[in-house]
Amino acid sequence: MSKRQAELSLEGDTAAGSPAIKKARVEDDFEEGDPRHGALPLRRAGGQEREEDERKGNDILAAADQEREELEEAAVDISAESDFDDADDDRPVIAAPKRQSAPMEGYSDLYLDTINREILDFDFEKLCSVTLSNINVYACLVCGKYFQGRGPKSHAYFHALEVGHHVFINMGTKKVYVLPEGYEVKNKSLDDIKYVVDPHYSKEEVSKLDKEVHDAFDLAGNRYRPGFVGMNNIKANDYLNVVVQLLAHVFPIRNYFLLHEFPTPGTPQLALRFSTLVRKLWNPKAFRSHVSPHELLQEIALRSSKRFTLTQQSDPVEFLSWFLNNLHLSLGGSKKPSKTPTSVVQAAFQGHLRIESQAITAHSDTQNARLVFTESGDIKSQTTPFLILTLDLPPTPLFQSANRESIIPHVPLTTLLNKYNGITASEKLAHRVRHRLLHPLPPYLLFHIKRFSKNRFVSERNPTIVTFPSPRSLDMSPYVEPNPDIWPPGEPILYDLVANIILDPTVAVPGATDEAAADKGVNAASGASSTGAGAGSEKVSWMVQLHDKAMSAENNRQHSERAGEQQGPEWLEIQDLFVKKAETETLFTREGYLMVWERRKVPGMNNRKGKNSTK
Repeated sequence: MSKRQAELSLEGDTAAGSPAIKKARVEDDFEEGDPRHGALPLRRAGGQEREEDERKGNDILAAADQEREELEEAAVDISAESDFDDADDDRPVIAAPKRQSAPMEGYSDLYLDTINREILDFDFEKLCSVTLSNINVYACLVCGKYFQGRGPKSHAYFHALEVGHHVFINMGTKKVYVLPEGYEVKNKSLDDIKYVVDPHYSKEEVSKLDKEVHDAFDLAGNRYRPGFVGMNNIKANDYLNVVVQLLAHVFPIRNYFLLHEFPTPGTPQLALRFSTLVRKLWNPKAFRSHVSPHELLQEIALRSSKRFTLTQQSDPVEFLSWFLNNLHLSLGGSKKPSKTPTSVVQAAFQGHLRIESQAITAHSDTQNARLVFTESGDIKSQTTPFLILTLDLPPTPLFQSANRESIIPHVPLTTLLNKYNGITASEKLAHRVRHRLLHPLPPYLLFHIKRFSKNRFVSERNPTIVTFPSPRSLDMSPYVEPNPDIWPPGEPILYDLVANIILDPTVAVPGATDEAAADKGVNAASGASSTGAGAGSEKVSWMVQLHDKAMSAENNRQHSERAGEQQGPEWLEIQDLFVKKAETETLFTREGYLMVWERRKVPGMNNRKGKNSTK
């Protein structure tokens, strides 16, 4: 059966278009009032028209126009809904607080009752608690936190809005402001807070520190002596605490940092922060009976490249040597040696000594078959400045007795000072060295008793006790080279003890046995190894003994007036936050490490040159 032929060929009829698209009849589906009634239906492009539009790019433009129309319709709908919601919402609009240049009349003391003095602590570093910035820092007087700025977008501003703390003090200018209004508060009741932030003294007040005894009370009612307050040991910074306490009782150092006004923009932070700490130590109006060296510690850790930190124990003498040299440079001192002091540090501690050295050569004696040492006839002499004098302890006995725990060797201080008489020689490498002090001696002498020694295998501590008959009247004339032009020969050069840093080896060491902790004899250095202070192989703590000159003057006045009891102790012992009295007769029974002796002023003598005033 054959198929029927097609009437028209598919190839020939090219003009035939696509089938007509069915159109929806929607005109009759809408009501009379509907805006869509009578509207023309949307015209959809056919396949060929759509292809032609895509080829010409019209479809992209049409889509963009359509999207724009949809966004405009959505915006109109949202605005209509918001207008409807605003019409229904009768709540008042919350506006930002209005900034004021001055408080409203009758409201000058607003929010001052919210200040909490008991929790205020200005000893920590002035850093914003949010950004850690040290620029334009304000302290909240309600909670004690630090924030940067006081503008409308500052962290102090947001803290006032969120928490409701409104009173802030600028740590630089000491001005008090109320936020978020932003006006300054000038009220006499805030003077005590400004004084605690930055204590200041007059010359008359400073002159009475060593002459009159004045006790003070903190906010908790605790009595304390200004200048003899404890310092917070954050973790392992007791080595710094004792050095600061020592320097705060050296007369020229203390007076300089109490009275000198440093220009804030150009003064290094080391001098500024040390000055602030010294003034807080002598503050008679403190809120607390102790201070914290946190701010100074942060600057020291930064300057020393974390050589001295608050988390790792260090040697007080190493720290003192570093601190004095850097403090000297911070005060504008010269790096080059000079005949005259260029800073208060050199004026107080710097002296000069002559060092003579002879070379020692070793050769073999062919006749006796032994090694012979001969001294060179050439003696080299040089004069060098010093800040600290090192005293070498005699070595501990090699063989110990059975009762070594009850035997502690001791040596007089004058025996150790023979190192500087110009006769006693000490061996250093391949040379024999002799030392001799030169005139004029400095007003203050720093004696470092070298207790720690290192060798190739172990570090050891020498527990030898250094004795001295009295903390007064140490004669230094036998150790100084005579110079009649400066000091009359035969006249004594007397020094009095001011401060004494001692170490306490009874601190428990992790991993050490009770027997090792109880061993306080010459073998005490052979305990468990730890990261102790100095070069020792066991952990120790540091404390300082200070002479109270004001109490000594008061006792002398009472003794001259009538024979009565002393008003108080002349020596105080401070270890971190603990302050207790110390007996004058037992000062030498502890392991002294660093001593400060003050030169006594002789009537009729020029203390600097040493000549008679009549000449």
